[in-house]
Amino acid sequence: MHLFARAVRAYLVLICLFVASQLFSQPAPKQTFPWSNTSLSPDERATLVLKQMTLDEKITLLHGTGHHGLGPMSPLSSGSNGGAGYVVGIERLGIPGIQMSDAAYGVRSSGQNGRYSTALPCNLAAAATWDLKGAYEYGALIGRELRAQGFNMSLGGGVNLTREPRNGRNFEYLGEDPILAGSLVGQLIRGTQDQHVLGDIKHYALNNQESGRNSVNVNIDERSMRETDLLAFEIGIRDGDPAGVMCSYNRVNGEYACDNKYLLTDVLKRAWKFPGFVLSDWGAAHSIEKASAAGMDHEEPNEYFYGARLKEAVQSGKVPMSQVDDHVHRILRTMFATAVIDDPPQKSVVDVMAGFDTAQHIAEEGMVLLKNEKNVLPLDASRIKSIAIIGGHADVGMVSGGGSAQVDAPGGNAIMPAGKRATTWGVPVWFPTAPLKAIQAKAPNAKVEFDPGTDLDSAASLAKGADVALVFAWRAEIEGADAPNMSLPGNQNDLIAKVAAANPNTVVVLETGNPVTMPWLDQVSGVLEAWFAGSSGHKALANILFGDVNPSGKLPITFPKSEADLPHPTINKPDPAVQPHGPDAWRQTLEGIPAFQTKYDEGLKVGYKWYDAEKKPVLFPFGYGLSYTTFKYSGLKLTPAEKLSVTFTVKNTGNRAGTEIAEVYAGLPLSSGEPPKRLVGWERVELKAGESKDVSVQIEPLFLSAFDPQQHAWKKSAGEYTILVGGSSANLPLHQALALQ
Repeated sequence: MHLFARAVRAYLVLICLFVASQLFSQPAPKQTFPWSNTSLSPDERATLVLKQMTLDEKITLLHGTGHHGLGPMSPLSSGSNGGAGYVVGIERLGIPGIQMSDAAYGVRSSGQNGRYSTALPCNLAAAATWDLKGAYEYGALIGRELRAQGFNMSLGGGVNLTREPRNGRNFEYLGEDPILAGSLVGQLIRGTQDQHVLGDIKHYALNNQESGRNSVNVNIDERSMRETDLLAFEIGIRDGDPAGVMCSYNRVNGEYACDNKYLLTDVLKRAWKFPGFVLSDWGAAHSIEKASAAGMDHEEPNEYFYGARLKEAVQSGKVPMSQVDDHVHRILRTMFATAVIDDPPQKSVVDVMAGFDTAQHIAEEGMVLLKNEKNVLPLDASRIKSIAIIGGHADVGMVSGGGSAQVDAPGGNAIMPAGKRATTWGVPVWFPTAPLKAIQAKAPNAKVEFDPGTDLDSAASLAKGADVALVFAWRAEIEGADAPNMSLPGNQNDLIAKVAAANPNTVVVLETGNPVTMPWLDQVSGVLEAWFAGSSGHKALANILFGDVNPSGKLPITFPKSEADLPHPTINKPDPAVQPHGPDAWRQTLEGIPAFQTKYDEGLKVGYKWYDAEKKPVLFPFGYGLSYTTFKYSGLKLTPAEKLSVTFTVKNTGNRAGTEIAEVYAGLPLSSGEPPKRLVGWERVELKAGESKDVSVQIEPLFLSAFDPQQHAWKKSAGEYTILVGGSSANLPLHQALALQ
């Protein structure tokens, strides 16, 4: 009986423990507040919270808690999720912290945090799709994976125009045209924020070179600024309604971007009526009173200015409480507007296969066929007997973009020795996406051999005996540095020339995040720009090479012939003697570095507009891209209305289905003083072999306007406009003039 009683007692204890575990494992009931009422507007809810906050609590929302290498770490950084930035929440008021992650083309640092992230094709590759729906899904995927990893803010959304084709971060951006780039980034931001994640657009503004980015002063007139770089931001902010705008490192017309009242208040908050908050780039803040008055709302990654020193400035009257309240209100209302308070992220498991599928689809749409002489592509797996694959580490992987955009490769860097595979700043990272394996899978009956390309004679020997030679050429790009030139690094140009001399059926596959020069172009039969192709780049590439996917990508940037043809053949760089150095470099940067000057005297003529106006021939023009079929344009009609309607017919005149990106350009009246033409619209048109479709593109009045610096407003000139339609900026068979008032 004694034993039985003990057994019963033990059983009851177990039952109690189980019940207790269930009770305590359940989330605590969510506390409700007056601002928990979702029927109120985000602004009303933010105002209710703000009335209950102490000054210390307000200051808490205006800065980060530190970042290794960029200043001291606050003890509160222990609450970070391992991302680039962490803002402590106000627990007593039900306001969660903000967990920020770099996420240009995927969630950064997932490997070191023990997680997984999809690497999408780089942003420039996404721009080459000209696909607004694809841009939305690009952002939505990033938003879903951020939430799965416990983050509630993305630091992607780069939209700096390609003024400088050697810029180390162009792969993070969306090309040289403000209307294309702004439209795409707006959809990307919408996709992210629809997942209840705070979105971001950056780097505001004129951060067009990495050389001396903390000290360069960009000189540019107001009209040129508004019609080029700022127009991309204007469209992106209008269409995407981002939570945050990240102010950049550089100066603009003498003022740091994060201290720049013209940029942050006059344009962003007044002219564009931006309701969100401005956060500094990491270490781009430089003041207290000046930055606050100019419109910088939040300092990252630490509290050098917007911590205790801001509190003292408020208490002494140097910074009005009204400014602090505005900063805080903008952050709170945006958190309510994007539902990060009502629907906080719950850590889960990233859907790897869905990520792979999305990445592959975007890569397939974004790869650009630049040359296809004698129809060397697509390859016919049923007939080809031997393929030589040469260079680019194509036996093990494909290169990705570096810096704060870097997504960790599964298993580590595919070309590093064992034990040294971790992502390292400045070291190119190859994803384990081997083109060799994908090509072997497509052509199982062919002899597919690889040569690393380090010995030119060996590579030529392999190529000579093959039906086709595929040379993989690459150039890594990274934040913090610009390329020294536009050439492929190392001996790659010599390698391509040697292989092409040995085999007339040589195709070059480019893995780059910028235009490159091609001294061997006339010697090869094919060129395919694959960009930094992401987690499924090898599969996308193989599908295009073998014709399972018909290429449809078109260049979002011009490929010039040489550096001599650029608006600025030489990049202005800072004096090394005055650059910050040593462990205290972060403090030197914050306190200000002597400026050096860059003048964008090309003005309105960015990208293709420069080459048009200066009548400079290029390797490949903006908007250019080949297909395995052909297209014909006809029947242009213009219907003036609030939005000018441009209609025309596109016919697939080839023998296979394909997608044409039909581009619409406008030449403004001569009196407007604009470059010869500008992109004003486009449409992706899917066509079966022999099929025709009528296309209608509605042109926004803004896209036909010029900025009047006297009135500080957009104006549409009366006069003769010319509408041009076709397949690239240099191939516009349809054109028609019309008078507009």
